[in-house]
Amino acid sequence: MPQPTSLCVYCGSSTGRHPEYAEQARAFGAEMARRGIALVYGGGNVGLMGVVADAVLAGGGKAVGVIPRQLVEREVAHKGLTDLVVVDTMHQRKTRMYELSDAFVALPGGFGTMDEMFEMLTWAQLGLHRYPCAFLDVRGYYRDLRTLMDHMVDEAFVQAGQRDSLWFGDSIPALFDWMAHYDGGNAARVIGPSSIKA
Repeated sequence: MPQPTSLCVYCGSSTGRHPEYAEQARAFGAEMARRGIALVYGGGNVGLMGVVADAVLAGGGKAVGVIPRQLVEREVAHKGLTDLVVVDTMHQRKTRMYELSDAFVALPGGFGTMDEMFEMLTWAQLGLHRYPCAFLDVRGYYRDLRTLMDHMVDEAFVQAGQRDSLWFGDSIPALFDWMAHYDGGNAARVIGPSSIKA
């Protein structure tokens, strides 16, 4: 597939323990803007979410946030985005982020990051999309997750091809190069909003 035009980034609402997490999130957002790739993310102004969005905007890029109404009311929504889509539920948030994106990357994050990224991995496994999914492994954050996925393959719960369709690494240029050359197959995108509403 060609280089993505809209990249969904899942990441923490915290900046984590080490400064390198924010540094790499900032570098990632700057590279997105340099390449003309729009950011789709959870719409917050806190943690790595805010760092990535600010870096994209500072580089002249487009940043679209999708956020549930209750989080707007808690005043964590980013006020300076290109567009802020307000939805009613977390399920609607994930669906809308999917609809707006043609690639998915997880930076370090917690339960929410894992939930969102693994839903995209599951949909890819089911053949519902053929978009690239990658983990930016800052400071070895996802090293143990990769080991767990190898174990899933060894125990015959995940096929080797499914695991191998993912990218893990710590190089931002290598990640973008991988996405630009990603071969997701010829399967049509068969899922639509009506089939994934809660």
